[in-house]
Amino acid sequence: MNKLLIAVTLLGTLVYEAHAQNTYDIVPKPVQLKARQGKFVFGKDTRILLPNDDPDMLHAAYALQERFLLTNAWYLKAEKPNENVIPGNDVIFILNSGIQNREAYRLHIQKNRIEVEAASAAGFFYAMQTIRQLLPPEIERNRAPNRELSVPCAEIEDAPRYPYRGFLLDVCRHFFAVKEIKRYIDLLAFHKINTFHWHLTDDQGWRIEIKKYPNLTGTGAWRERTLIGHLSAADHKYNQTHYGGYYTQEEIKSVVAYAKTKFVTVIPEIEMPGHAVAALAAYPELSCSGGPFEVAGHWGIFNDVYCTGENTFRFLEDVLAEVIDLFPGKYVHIGGDECPKVRWKRCHQCQTNIRELKLKDEHELQSYFIARIEKFVNAKGRTVIGWDEILEGGLAANATVMSWRNMENGAVAAKQGHDVIMTPTAFCYFDYYQSKDKNGEPLAIGGYLPLEKVYDFDPVPAGLTVSETQHILGGQANLWTEYIATPSGVEYMLLPRLAALSEAVWSPKEGKNYVEFKQRLKNGPVKHYDALDLTYSTVDLN
Repeated sequence: MNKLLIAVTLLGTLVYEAHAQNTYDIVPKPVQLKARQGKFVFGKDTRILLPNDDPDMLHAAYALQERFLLTNAWYLKAEKPNENVIPGNDVIFILNSGIQNREAYRLHIQKNRIEVEAASAAGFFYAMQTIRQLLPPEIERNRAPNRELSVPCAEIEDAPRYPYRGFLLDVCRHFFAVKEIKRYIDLLAFHKINTFHWHLTDDQGWRIEIKKYPNLTGTGAWRERTLIGHLSAADHKYNQTHYGGYYTQEEIKSVVAYAKTKFVTVIPEIEMPGHAVAALAAYPELSCSGGPFEVAGHWGIFNDVYCTGENTFRFLEDVLAEVIDLFPGKYVHIGGDECPKVRWKRCHQCQTNIRELKLKDEHELQSYFIARIEKFVNAKGRTVIGWDEILEGGLAANATVMSWRNMENGAVAAKQGHDVIMTPTAFCYFDYYQSKDKNGEPLAIGGYLPLEKVYDFDPVPAGLTVSETQHILGGQANLWTEYIATPSGVEYMLLPRLAALSEAVWSPKEGKNYVEFKQRLKNGPVKHYDALDLTYSTVDLN
């Protein structure tokens, strides 16, 4: 009887160990995953065999190499295979031009090797992120683990649902150092997010060095006071601290170069014609009234905006010329949101422009403003993105619309033949509370956006034809920082909602299951968050 009990116990232990080993807690969920028995065990002699020595291919390999360097002091050599050496216990990159999606990959994890197929370095990079999530969470720690480093055998075929998967960070309301920006880019890569939208100018601060206009950072990057508490409070109180900061052009280049190694494209945003008080404080002659102005120390929408005179367009073209030289990506975001027309209605120059250009009203004047800037940006070989207010008064010819107020405006743009990135407040504003019990949460702007609501996000609105649907490029999470002053605060508002957003824009719509997602999230990425000592919300993880 005792022998039978021992045998049953041993069998149960083996079954448990096999089950524990072969779990696949990957977020975002792959398109197709077939579990296989066994595991691949990494060792000191494991190599990453590359089809060529292209720099991007080396960056893809380094995504895995760096985890082992940090964790175990192992150096997994990345090299082209030697014809005289038989591969064994290696990770092998295989170029496959038959894979249509440039970010797709096929992953064959066997006991004696891992084969990765992709059509480009980006596909190999995302395969490495999948392997990273399959590895024990100790792979994230800056010290040697005391456990085996292995991944379960599997056959995985994967590709993103959308080509644009983004995250916006506002560094104007509160400023974050280059070191922190790079950490956030690391988080994007971990979640297979491929675009970092950098909100660099606003009423509360100008954050990018423009050499032709030094006052933008000399004056516009600094404010003398900042609101304490919520804007909705009856009595406003301020600290009297000189606050601000900006990124030099060398720092900008550093961030862009770093993001490239993580297969993240950086999109700069230079706000216009509204949200311009910081710029007007530096150069008041660009306004309708002539100022003076001070960099805003509280939040909201301000009536003082760029005037539509020729000096404004010369200034903005000069600024954008320097910006475009720093950011090699396709897009330049020019804002276009929340621009009051109060000053324009009273401005002799603006009213003259309306008459001479035969415009209907101030909304068409804004359309003229955006179209003129777009023409300059297009001449530089780039494409303009604007918030959905740029629809008002007529949409510029080649503009891409970022729809934030709702899904309907994005649908209107798609029906007009314009590309659209969906980022509606109801699903994508990560500055909203994560709990109904706001008393237990950090101060936030308002709203309520739980994890499940983010997970339910579908970038395609109802009522579009197949051809119109093709204009929906993807989705983006936005984090505005009026009430987020610290790096840990950014992490808390970002995680774990970024995981839900990543699955919404990567994984197939069919088969989505929130309960199953949350289980994968807790068993996989959240344990990696812990190993990385990240701050995250646990409100929806119970």
